[in-house]
Amino acid sequence: MPTTKIHGIIGYTVTPFGPNGEGLDLDALGHSIDRMIDAGVHAIAPLGSTGEGAYLSDAEWDQVAEFSIRHVAKRVPTIVSVSDLTTAKAIRRARFAEARGADVVMVLPTSYWKLSEAEILTHYQAIGASIGVPIMLYNNPATSGTDMSVELILKIFHSVENVTLVKESTGDIQRMHKLHLLGEGQVPFYNGCNPLALEAFAAGASGWCTAAANLIPQLNLDLYQALLDNDLQRGRELFYRQLPLLDFILKGGLPATVKAGLELAGLNAGEPRRPVFALDQGARQQLQRLLHTLA
Repeated sequence: MPTTKIHGIIGYTVTPFGPNGEGLDLDALGHSIDRMIDAGVHAIAPLGSTGEGAYLSDAEWDQVAEFSIRHVAKRVPTIVSVSDLTTAKAIRRARFAEARGADVVMVLPTSYWKLSEAEILTHYQAIGASIGVPIMLYNNPATSGTDMSVELILKIFHSVENVTLVKESTGDIQRMHKLHLLGEGQVPFYNGCNPLALEAFAAGASGWCTAAANLIPQLNLDLYQALLDNDLQRGRELFYRQLPLLDFILKGGLPATVKAGLELAGLNAGEPRRPVFALDQGARQQLQRLLHTLA
């Protein structure tokens, strides 16, 4: 099984739309990818929650996946979210991403009906058997409606050969400690909750999956480097400096806040696709103040 070493700051891309949320603006997507790679992020992850992957047609999803992989061009690893409601559709997306050169695919078990542990395991087994690239298992009950216990995550990790990475986004730091302890330090896990970045790295996280890398990549990278250097005092200072913005991004909704922040930085990525609203004027002004303090 081929392995891909993923570490550090993983930047989650937006999906820029044209006027009224119609059509794709791939040129803006390319610029947003370049901004993060030029800043030094360690990986790029399109089509996740920030990228509004759930709101795209199959044709749009294919365009964004293919363009993103081609544009990244192996400068850093590409992690493509292939989650879908059915196993068959997730397999189709996973195979598409692999064929275009994705380094890793990320799978969130989304479903209208509540899934049993056996159904979740079988879902991952079927996707794993269909592709040869590594899979990042993603646990985020806030968006999927499915909360996988640490025990289930480890069962999938040990049962599906190419599930080799875990993204934990419940916002419960104890999950990460438990993953580290029960996994005997052998399970690479990644923080997906912005306000937990400091604690997650202290718990042994291999990286931080963050939409904030669109707006403050250098601060994200500096925090990671400080903790690599075992400089906890500097790490704390850097974390608490950016925490108000990290909280704002989470509470304001990733696509809306990041797209507004990119526009304030001079890159128009359009509005989120309905039913999600763009930030109102008051929130935009608050975001502008937060970004100004971090400039």
